[in-house]
Amino acid sequence: MTNASLAPAPPILTSWKQKLALTLAGAGVVLLLLVWLARDAFAPLPVLLLALALITAGVVLFVRVEYLRRPAGIQNNGVWFRSLSARGIWAWLAAIVLTGFYTALYFGPAAWFAGLSELFSPLSQLLKGKPADKWFVYGSLYTCSVLVMGLKFGFKYRHNRYQVIRTLSVSFFQLGFAFLIPAFMQAMNQPEYYFTYFWPLKDWYGTPSAAKYFGGYAIGPYLLVFGALMTFVATPLLTYFFGKRWYCSWVCGCGGLAETAGDPFRHLSDKSLRAWKIERWMIYSVLVAVVLVTGLLWINSYQKGAVLGIWSQTFYTGYGYIIGMAFSGVVGVGFYPLMGSRVWCRFGCPQAAILGIFQRKKSKFRITANGGQCISCGNCSTYCEMGIDVRHYAQRGQDVVRASCVGCGICAAVCPRGVLRLEGASTDVDRRAEELRTVVVK
Repeated sequence: MTNASLAPAPPILTSWKQKLALTLAGAGVVLLLLVWLARDAFAPLPVLLLALALITAGVVLFVRVEYLRRPAGIQNNGVWFRSLSARGIWAWLAAIVLTGFYTALYFGPAAWFAGLSELFSPLSQLLKGKPADKWFVYGSLYTCSVLVMGLKFGFKYRHNRYQVIRTLSVSFFQLGFAFLIPAFMQAMNQPEYYFTYFWPLKDWYGTPSAAKYFGGYAIGPYLLVFGALMTFVATPLLTYFFGKRWYCSWVCGCGGLAETAGDPFRHLSDKSLRAWKIERWMIYSVLVAVVLVTGLLWINSYQKGAVLGIWSQTFYTGYGYIIGMAFSGVVGVGFYPLMGSRVWCRFGCPQAAILGIFQRKKSKFRITANGGQCISCGNCSTYCEMGIDVRHYAQRGQDVVRASCVGCGICAAVCPRGVLRLEGASTDVDRRAEELRTVVVK
């Protein structure tokens, strides 16, 4: 029945099933916090399994009711009117909690995570054959977040085949290549190696210390060759055919978390020209810094420490704290509720910078626009997590070929007129640009 009242509509309340789901998820979080504080007061393995099961069941039940009770289709109703997704009180509280957690994780002592480490030790013993440390705890929670929030993402975009497949892809690579396989390698007395990260994103893999470390294992040289091939061969080749989406939206764990857990905040990215200028200066500055640091470390190693002397380790550690921890972790994830889900990918990721250069200069990937169908609704720009003003291109019927575009496809998914399409043209960027500029006079 239609509400004909002139008064504002009452707030949308959750159903009893969603209230039950919130209760289950909340109970799971409380269990984790209790074990973190109480440590030996609980049996680790049963409590861990129970906590993760409660959280997973609660989230799945909630989003299933939330999205399956509506017709298929993207519905971002009220995102600017909810406190959590509109930089309100809950958003600030979430940002404080996330930044506090990452600050404690990266810069705090391991003793702060002793309770959680003991809780996750049975799982670590099963997968790695050794007790858990804070990094195993973080990796487990990170992977669980991608998988559980990936289910939520899948329910929301269930009508869009591209979104479902790429969500399955990032979940697969995070679970298999960034969590299980590195753990199994340690169980087999091999070095821990994350196959979804390579230089320059995983900057340590390109340093002399990494070469020395991996050289101590029989499989080490093969891992070094794999990393080099991914950096210098696979990256330009795959980007030429598929754009940077092959990595940023299909493989990368950072992008996986941003696309799943960060989806409710994608509209918060700054679309201003000023932000674009800052983005270009920052991301390429980080790339240059990575190249210079790596080169200097190799020169220092070749000169047997004569260049940096006793400051060799301090030099690299300082870079790691500033870029690898403070920027990518504390700011990159902690600021999701305030600056959107791709802060690190947009402003600091050196891998995204290199991929963007190839995509902008030499790639077949582009987002094409049928300008005659555009109604200037602005959905495409609003929900671009990389801050691209897609509507500007759509209104003019121009291809969207931007270095920062990760090819997530949300702009095309939210377009009510089907104006935008993700395509791999038969010609690369340079040739297509020439074709579009050509005027045929009969």
